[in-house]
Amino acid sequence: MSSQTKPNAEGKKCPLPCVLRHLHCAKPPLRLASKPIIWVLGGPGSGKGTQCDKIVAKYGFIHLSTGDLLRDEVKSGSERGKSLNAIMKKGQLVSNDVVLDLLKEAIEARITKANGFLIDGYPREKSQGMQFERAIAPVTVILYFEASCDTLTKRILGRALTSGRSDDNEETIKLRMQTFLDNNQQVLDQYPSKLRRINAEQTVDAIFSEVKKILDPIMARPHPAIVIN
Repeated sequence: MSSQTKPNAEGKKCPLPCVLRHLHCAKPPLRLASKPIIWVLGGPGSGKGTQCDKIVAKYGFIHLSTGDLLRDEVKSGSERGKSLNAIMKKGQLVSNDVVLDLLKEAIEARITKANGFLIDGYPREKSQGMQFERAIAPVTVILYFEASCDTLTKRILGRALTSGRSDDNEETIKLRMQTFLDNNQQVLDQYPSKLRRINAEQTVDAIFSEVKKILDPIMARPHPAIVIN
């Protein structure tokens, strides 16, 4: 039997050459229970973290931040973590493939405990959204916490008084804001039917009232199963 027709894990002949077969046929897709996937987007200072905490408390979602996943992997001391640490110390960007792997592993590990998943601050650009949906599952809805640049800047500068974060200064804030604006609209334009804009200029409780109006109907309906290859 040739290397191009060796049966895969499901007993079917695989048309791919052997160099690709381990990626395609190493194991059958893992079908996981139906869970909504929510992308949580908004500029720095928009209050995403606060609202994610409230969503977790009310709905039993798992909150996944790609920044936290990267930091946790570095802290683990794994070989991958060491490589990531070296990349980040050089100020280089971690590849999207690695970020997607961390997200997939985190979802798979927590699937039985979660009523849904909040993916915080991701995707940051159009291509990341497309890759996420191909590799993991279609997004259920996008929560976009919208506030003016003036409001976001004032909030971050106020936070800087107590945060001690080196990136909470006016010059860095302007750069972060511009980077966000340059990429965010492309992501939003890609999903007009799934986008839900939320006025983030309001109080925390008023914002969460808007969030509940969006999530309550979603939690009441069935969702397609997540399939992770």
